[in-house]
Amino acid sequence: MPPAVHVWLFLLLSVNLLAPLFLLEARVVLGTMLASVLFMTWITAATGFSRLVGLGHILWVPLVIFLWNALPDYAATTLLGTWLRAVIALNTVSLFIDANDVRKYVMGDRREVV
Repeated sequence: MPPAVHVWLFLLLSVNLLAPLFLLEARVVLGTMLASVLFMTWITAATGFSRLVGLGHILWVPLVIFLWNALPDYAATTLLGTWLRAVIALNTVSLFIDANDVRKYVMGDRREVV
């Protein structure tokens, strides 16, 4: 994978796994991440590391909505408020990237991407 992809994956993993033991929202993030990893593993086993792997993040749609609704409880000036906003921002960007990858897969680009 290109270095930029490694950095991106590091950022996603870091913000999604930062505080799972401290608050409900973090436990929901961790559970969603684990479920997504299992789903992506299944997709990879079925299709190889294709653009369809992006479908594994579909669980992030309700996660982002859940976290968005929790924002009023956490001021942006607090560490947890900053973390929530980072998870929402990075996961939302990732969802757009994933949606584009899945669109390309559906349009016929079924090659492995690594």
